[in-house]
Amino acid sequence: MAAGRGARMWRFDTGRICLDLVTTEPAGGAPGGCEQLDGPERLARWLTDARLVPPGTVLPALDDTWVARFHDLRSAVGRLMAAQLGGPAADGALERVNLLASGAPPGPRAVRGADGGLVRALSTAPDCAGLLSVVARDAVDLLTDPAARAALRRCQGEDCHRLYLDTSRGGRRRWCSGEVCGNRARVARHRRRTMGTAGGRGPVKEMPPGVR
Repeated sequence: MAAGRGARMWRFDTGRICLDLVTTEPAGGAPGGCEQLDGPERLARWLTDARLVPPGTVLPALDDTWVARFHDLRSAVGRLMAAQLGGPAADGALERVNLLASGAPPGPRAVRGADGGLVRALSTAPDCAGLLSVVARDAVDLLTDPAARAALRRCQGEDCHRLYLDTSRGGRRRWCSGEVCGNRARVARHRRRTMGTAGGRGPVKEMPPGVR
């Protein structure tokens, strides 16, 4: 699923919400990516699109401090996942994630909507610590689940750094998205093959006078 506009489009197809958060940073997304959570309004939109809060939830306390704290968690999760894939040691990151995971997440409730159907609501007004806890707990769950941890991948697309869980049969998925990076790779491969064929034709021979 995707949301947002233009260069700030975000997707929720990594398989885990903690990885979805990592993809919002410039180094965690597609080529030419920019900071997607660059202010309170953008963070509020992401929290809703990520379904961490129900649509229409008012977050009057959301400010630049929230943004900085989500950036901090995002960095810690990204470093931990990179370390799992053979990257540098994520000194201090595990302690940070564990600390944030110890908070109490907002409890869900089922309430009647305007049409009488049941919709999700929160038992209390969510605060920053509670929402950070949801994402941090997801990271802890991933890191402590051998099967999920073994399925962690980084996209092999050109200049793409997105992380995702490979749940494909046989575990041979190469790209964060077959429709995005996979299609881009197929187009590039076709272009190289086409250029190679054209380049292998050799010089064009001149025809004798009068011959067409």
